[in-house]
Amino acid sequence: MATAPPKKESKNDRQQTGKRALTPDAMDLSEKLLNLTSGLKVKRARFNVFKIKMSMHEEARQRLRRALRAGLQACSPAKLPTGIIVVHGGSELPLYDTDTTAGVFQQESNFHYLFGVKEPDCLGAIHMETGKSYLFIPRLPEDYQLWMGPLKSCAWFQEHYGIDSVHYVDEMRATLAALNPKTLAASSTVVASVLLPTLYGLRGVNTDSGRAVAEVTAGSDECQKQLKGFPLVLEGTVSLYDLLVELRTIKSAAEIELMRYVTNVTSDAHILLMRHCSPGLFEFQLESLFKHYCYYVGGCRHMAYTCICASGANGAVLHYGHAAAANTRQLKGGDMCLFDMGAEFHRYASDVTCSFPANGVFSKKQRVIYEAVLAAQWAVMDAMRPGVSWLAMHNTAYRVICIRLRACGLLRGDVEEMMAANVGSIFMMHGLGHFIGLNVHDVGGYTKTSPARPKRDGYRSLRTSRLLKVGMCLTVEPGIYFNEYVISRARKNAAQGKFLVQERLDEYAGFGGVRLEDVVLVTDSGIENLTNCPRTIEDVEAVMAGQIKDRRQLKHKFYLQGGFEAV
Repeated sequence: MATAPPKKESKNDRQQTGKRALTPDAMDLSEKLLNLTSGLKVKRARFNVFKIKMSMHEEARQRLRRALRAGLQACSPAKLPTGIIVVHGGSELPLYDTDTTAGVFQQESNFHYLFGVKEPDCLGAIHMETGKSYLFIPRLPEDYQLWMGPLKSCAWFQEHYGIDSVHYVDEMRATLAALNPKTLAASSTVVASVLLPTLYGLRGVNTDSGRAVAEVTAGSDECQKQLKGFPLVLEGTVSLYDLLVELRTIKSAAEIELMRYVTNVTSDAHILLMRHCSPGLFEFQLESLFKHYCYYVGGCRHMAYTCICASGANGAVLHYGHAAAANTRQLKGGDMCLFDMGAEFHRYASDVTCSFPANGVFSKKQRVIYEAVLAAQWAVMDAMRPGVSWLAMHNTAYRVICIRLRACGLLRGDVEEMMAANVGSIFMMHGLGHFIGLNVHDVGGYTKTSPARPKRDGYRSLRTSRLLKVGMCLTVEPGIYFNEYVISRARKNAAQGKFLVQERLDEYAGFGGVRLEDVVLVTDSGIENLTNCPRTIEDVEAVMAGQIKDRRQLKHKFYLQGGFEAV
């Protein structure tokens, strides 16, 4: 039977029907995704995976050595600091009681920062007087080669990682003891304990997780045997852990270059999703496409965290995407999408969130909420500079959100009274952002000298309240969410409920949320935005319509570096 030719779709049609020109009805979803990803192979000829320079880790070792020597010298001016810094690497973990691992091994962050070594069960040392580095590797059995490939020699580790001297773990005692010129050894394994050099190790607690760092004495039986009898300093007036945390908080030029790379890959992967998103796809299909791009094009084997691919009401669930809510919903016309995903490369993380309509065109309701969040993000970015309090930046985001929600009729009353009643926390339940680097929630948020963690809703989720410094990398991620539980609780709170216009809020039931998240670097004069995703409504719609194909066409906000072509 003959059919009429298809009607050309207009922008207004997409707003009314919630469908784009190509729908799952017109093409099998699996075939569609195959077609989308097959074109990525053209990137190989013009995209170079980032080359890691081991000098980055050598610089980190020397920074730590100098900081410890300076701290010890300040405490005892008449005494020349001596001793050895010793740090333990990570070990592979089994999946519960099985004989398989919980995943591909990833190195412990502090050890990685100093040595960049990918292999498990290693230890590293830095000689305080000379600055020379030492790596101790496990002595593996011959049949290791059957399963894992050829055994790597000490010479290989020395050359590959730029380490001054490499030995086996069972040689550690004699090697470290020999670094004390006064040591008299009866043999390679018997050393007079009184002459053993002092070792400095890590002891501290990660303020995000509340978990203690693994101490150097918590290693294998062989490790404990080798370190027995050494004078060991884990804490005191000068804490090696505190020094290392502060060094990781301020990124080196080499670290910043690496973070630019992984955030560029992440930005382009988000743009890919925006170009190919349409109602009918499942959230997990878009998650899969993001991961494929980051690995296939960027060489990023790992994600920095569990992907959040939220559509519709799921966007109001802050950590949607977990094991029991595994990005399984099918996108519908009229949905708002909130995709929070970031690649990881050489253990350095990116963390970017984009929010956009599934059908490519903002409705009136979507537009006012999106513009409110964008206004909050840009107000924070405009105000960021060295010396500014991150707590004050959180306040700025809340104030802009309250002003905007009052303007569109969702709130009523005086904005300053709203701030006093903490109304902003009803719609943005999380902190404004966090440090980022070797961990997606990087260390340094709360230190012995920084302001304490606030106690009010929303504020207590801040992962830092510090004053900004040059070299800090943070995310700026304001959001507005219509979470039924939180709004219902606020309605019953006399101090907050009076500001809510419930009949208008009811119109946003099931809306989900909007979050915009960029990775930024604090500079002398303000910030550099390492993220380069479409942020204005015009750019989002143009990318989704295929009108913008090059990131250089986007309206930049503090993005200072030239990019490469987007997909």
